[in-house]
Amino acid sequence: MTVPPPRTVVRRAVGRARPALGRVKRRVRRTVRRTPRNPYLSMDLTELAQEFGSDKWGVHRYTPHYERHFARLRDREMLVLELGIGGYAREQQGGASLKMWKWFFPRAQVVGVDIQDKSFVNEPRIKAFRGSQVDQRLMRRIVRRFGPPTIVIDDGSHRPPHVVKSFEILFPMLEDGGLYVIEDIQTSYWPAWKGSLDPDDPTTSMAMVKRLLDGLNHEEFLDESYAASYTDLHVTAVHCYHNLVVIEKGDNREGTNKRVANRKWYEQEAGTSRRTV
Repeated sequence: MTVPPPRTVVRRAVGRARPALGRVKRRVRRTVRRTPRNPYLSMDLTELAQEFGSDKWGVHRYTPHYERHFARLRDREMLVLELGIGGYAREQQGGASLKMWKWFFPRAQVVGVDIQDKSFVNEPRIKAFRGSQVDQRLMRRIVRRFGPPTIVIDDGSHRPPHVVKSFEILFPMLEDGGLYVIEDIQTSYWPAWKGSLDPDDPTTSMAMVKRLLDGLNHEEFLDESYAASYTDLHVTAVHCYHNLVVIEKGDNREGTNKRVANRKWYEQEAGTSRRTV
């Protein structure tokens, strides 16, 4: 009996398998066609805000800005942390934005924090915690459970003392490459919301943002005694829109040519120092 070479046997086996493989592929394609795609996954952020009733579009015009900054993160596994769930003390009210984030980020864990009990919003990939936005222990507990957030959205009390304190607590916890957002920053100018009529009042949320802008260029300061702060070293961009601020986190140490560009100034300062001594 003649035994066919091994390659011939393999070719015959593959040939017999091809019809079966083709049938499997056709069945898979039919199944995919019959499986309805969740319509939320094809919506942009403005459409999702309208679908779930979030005021981030309509009352405000935030969603186009969010889409611009968040698009690169849409398919990432990460923690999205929002301060403020909405609905105030009204029973079964709030959570629209959490649902919007859930479907805009289909692989993200979405966490909301509110001083009211909003546990009714809990569902797969959405978790509500009751507590203050300035409760450092609560924020640490959330980070221990879910990991560092990639996105933080402050839609909480909007009162500058709370906004500033929340930023001090959460920005260091934010993942490198992450985004920290402050909504409704217009309260900086409203005394009834703990803001001030004075645009230069150093205690407001906007004053903090202005300091961050200066800190972006901390390496250019000529004061040699200046010690860079945490935000100086880690805020890499600040984007300001109407009532909305988006802050990027990363490594803000690019170097400087200040000694070359200001050589004469340094020489004069050195001469003044010698004469003083």
